[in-house]
Amino acid sequence: MAPPRKFSKKRRRDVGIPAEASVNGNESDWWHDLSHKLSTSDNEEEKFKSFFRVSRKTFDYICSLVRFDLEARSSSSGILDTEGRVVTIERQVAIALRRLASGESQLSVGESLDVGQSTVSQVTWKFVEVIEERGIHHLKWPHANEMEEIKAKLEKIQGLSNCCGAIDTTHIVMSLPSGEASSVWHDSEENYSMIMQAIVDHEMRFRDILTGWPGSLNDYGILKSSGFFKLCKNGQRLNGPVKKLQDGSQIREYILGDEGYPLLPWLVTPYQGKDLSPVKMGFNEKHKNTRLVAEQAIARFKGTWKIIDGVMWRPDKHKLPRIILVCCILHNIMIDQGDELHADVPLSHHHDKGYNQQLCQFADRNAQILRDNLSKSLS
Repeated sequence: MAPPRKFSKKRRRDVGIPAEASVNGNESDWWHDLSHKLSTSDNEEEKFKSFFRVSRKTFDYICSLVRFDLEARSSSSGILDTEGRVVTIERQVAIALRRLASGESQLSVGESLDVGQSTVSQVTWKFVEVIEERGIHHLKWPHANEMEEIKAKLEKIQGLSNCCGAIDTTHIVMSLPSGEASSVWHDSEENYSMIMQAIVDHEMRFRDILTGWPGSLNDYGILKSSGFFKLCKNGQRLNGPVKKLQDGSQIREYILGDEGYPLLPWLVTPYQGKDLSPVKMGFNEKHKNTRLVAEQAIARFKGTWKIIDGVMWRPDKHKLPRIILVCCILHNIMIDQGDELHADVPLSHHHDKGYNQQLCQFADRNAQILRDNLSKSLS
């Protein structure tokens, strides 16, 4: 299957309200009515975030991003709720966020927000289409000044100098009808799945993602299929300033990956094997503690946007990559807006339960020298 299409960047248009605008007047009635149905907390902000996963401030910002386009799309086909009332932009965003955050069926989401099942489907997909264009600026590779800050923050974790981030992959498990259950989607753990690869910074923000590829590919196969791999191979990414260590050796920019990835000049993996020296064991521990940002980011991502957690029931495999992308954008928006992680989302490294650690034996000679220099500097 081909990777998801690239999204064209159209000229941004004013969305009509500032990002900090709040919902008021009659448009807030939908939440007032819904809030009384929920008995989880007396705290309105806590209740709101528990239901939609985002704070009220972030919700209002998302509304400001999509308002112009959703209003334009809704004007030609008025969207009505079960009582014949027009579904406002705020309620449309609420419907879409609840569907993505809860993973509940369209019927259940519709019942909780007083709209029909078809309306949930229609509104959610419109929201996905708009966010992937209007919110894509929240998911981008850092510019030079940003990268220097990222490297400084990552070095503070365990001392790994000139490190630009960490990479990891996760499986989106699917239940497929017999006609679509081909071996290409069948992964190493006997599931049908779609893979997502992510490169993450020190704040667990996604900086580069790839999705849409089938679960039969391993981590190395996915990496080689990515635009990121080609850019690095051609010297167009991770090509910033070289850093000199105390012993005089030079360290180029790189990212961290686990044992499932190849050891490359720009991708540093742990030492493999038994009976490692104390220096190598110490390096592996520091490597793991720094790399944890990627594992925790994906765990937070899947724990927040439940539509892609667990087993997806017969998803549209052409739409699913775009849904994953939009959930990644929403993940970054929450970080950019300063949203705290909700208490019921575990911040762990277990984002691929039931999957064994993959092993890749490929090691570039120059990369081995770089890793040895790093490990010596840390000892």
